[in-house]
Amino acid sequence: MKKVYLLFFALISISAFSQKKFDNIKSVKLGEERRITIGLPASYEANPEKKYPVLYLLDGDYLFDPFSGAVSYGVYWDDLPEMIIIGVHQNKDGERFDDSTIDQSNGLPFEKGAQFFEFIGAELVPYIEKKYRTTPFRIIAGHDITASFINFYLYKETPLFNAYICLSPELAPKMEIRIPEKFAKIKEPFFYYLSAADGDIKRIKEPIEKLDSNIKIANNPLVNYKYDLFKGTTHYTEVLHSIPSALYQIFEVYKPINSAEYNDKIAVLQTGYADYLENKYATMSKVMGVKIPVRMSDFKVIENIILKNKAYDELGKMAEIGNVNYPKAMLGEYELGLMYEKLGDPKRASKKYQNASQMEPIGDLNKDLMYEKMDQMNTLAKTGK
Repeated sequence: MKKVYLLFFALISISAFSQKKFDNIKSVKLGEERRITIGLPASYEANPEKKYPVLYLLDGDYLFDPFSGAVSYGVYWDDLPEMIIIGVHQNKDGERFDDSTIDQSNGLPFEKGAQFFEFIGAELVPYIEKKYRTTPFRIIAGHDITASFINFYLYKETPLFNAYICLSPELAPKMEIRIPEKFAKIKEPFFYYLSAADGDIKRIKEPIEKLDSNIKIANNPLVNYKYDLFKGTTHYTEVLHSIPSALYQIFEVYKPINSAEYNDKIAVLQTGYADYLENKYATMSKVMGVKIPVRMSDFKVIENIILKNKAYDELGKMAEIGNVNYPKAMLGEYELGLMYEKLGDPKRASKKYQNASQMEPIGDLNKDLMYEKMDQMNTLAKTGK
């Protein structure tokens, strides 16, 4: 089954990351070259102005393909944004163990580990951001000892990465205490994913459970945190369960509105439906640097609940959202026409529908519909109903 999953993800990754390539970085910190795998989104060349979040993978030798496959699947369904994936090679001569060297007395990177720590922060990240079009949103992931190692970037006053994916980490000394202490001080939106297998050995699982408990006690609302314990898995098979769970957690706000989001977050509102839609896309842009027009499917969901709850004044805000995202389309004027129609002002509604008829169609809105709405409003205006 493990081989089937890996083959599936690998085949998917070919289509989404058609520009997968390799590079060698000359590192002053390491005193050697380090090989990396680079996965550029299929749209990278076709959209020269577009910028992408970056996912950095330690243990890139075996994590690159399953991560790129999961990203590709999510991108296909528009559940995940396109991103650049960087896999750091660590598979020769025990390299991953040397890279993760720590001082057991203080639980911090030591010797080769300290050099590798500086390589990632001072050389690799600047190299990628200079060479490729990136947003400021950085994600880093690792497995067992490298999953532990990525947490050292949390110890800095300003964490280097915005999201951390820790797959069955073999935690360094005091890490289960230091990480929650850091979380208590976080002042910007931050993402942290932690997983373990029920087949993990006691030496690995117990510190993870303590870390999970301490993070929950810290309870900082700015920290988007999730812990998964996968039943019936081993230290290695749990990785294939964790990857999609982690990515979907981090990019939850990016997904189109689904039934769960609608029922849990939108239907419970008494007002502010249009504000919810605006904030959803503003969060994508501000926190993740992902800028996309408001999806018409999301727009219709909010329009429908506004109509259902007779919150007609909010259609004015929907018109503003429509004009910002689709300035040449008839969406904004149509929303104003709909607002005036529902508020019982057919003359003004007719004028807005007329304006909309002169603009570009979008979704299920077209000139024929606008003319039909104009006739209806003119009839209402004449009869005084």
